Amino acid sequence: PGTTIGFLTTMENLHEGHLSIITETKVHADIVICSIFVNPMQVGANEDLDSYPRTLEADASALVAHVWNLLFAPNANEVYPNGLSEQTRVDVPKLGDYHCGASRPGHFVGVATVVSKLFNMVQADIAVFGEKDFQQLAIIRKMASDLCFPIEIIGIPTSREKSGLARSSRNGYLSPSEKNTAAIIYQTLLKTRAALEAGERDFKLLSKQGNKTLEAAGFKPDYFNIANPKTLAPSDENDKSFVILVAAYLGSTRLIDNITLFGDE
Repeated sequence: PGTTIGFLTTMENLHEGHLSIITETKVHADIVICSIFVNPMQVGANEDLDSYPRTLEADASALVAHVWNLLFAPNANEVYPNGLSEQTRVDVPKLGDYHCGASRPGHFVGVATVVSKLFNMVQADIAVFGEKDFQQLAIIRKMASDLCFPIEIIGIPTSREKSGLARSSRNGYLSPSEKNTAAIIYQTLLKTRAALEAGERDFKLLSKQGNKTLEAAGFKPDYFNIANPKTLAPSDENDKSFVILVAAYLGSTRLIDNITLFGDE
């Protein structure tokens, strides 16, 4: 009684961003549980599940060094005992229609389904997620609210390298020169936010300029969108707050990032 359990979900290959989330979770909870599970349901048809780095032993060592409490590392048979084809699915409407949801059909159904299962398996009081996956965080918040999970969802600001590059497991696929280039994503987000702060409201033009900047640096943009941070729908002239979301390929590595601007609502 009186013990608060905090929960962090991961898909292996832990980095400093994950560890910073654990540090923040300790502020809110007496016990910290970290799950490690590479979720096959959220991996798209054109994505290679087998290529995802399996680093369970190294991750466990990093967690021990970071003085966390419990590691929960189920296998696919434990999470999906009847296989994916017979698994009940959780589909959060509307929020998953845009951005990564449009580019990766079914991805957020896989995320919402596995997170709801993990919530039930762990029975934590709070769950902490990084804001780098802004759309994912919004979907999990709505799912937890809609399904009446007795759990508080807390968002943690994006952990960044000195260059501004958002920390991600996928950064491990980048060469040193590509990592330098990847920092341009954040620089472009900052420039776009500055334009919004200065009063620019031609969202299509700003998106086009963002994509052109990334293309010129060697990226293959997936999207560069300006949206309402609550609905994730494309921004319009009535919005006072914004989230700028970007996904772009550098070589074969898909990187995502975002930045927000909150006005007086």
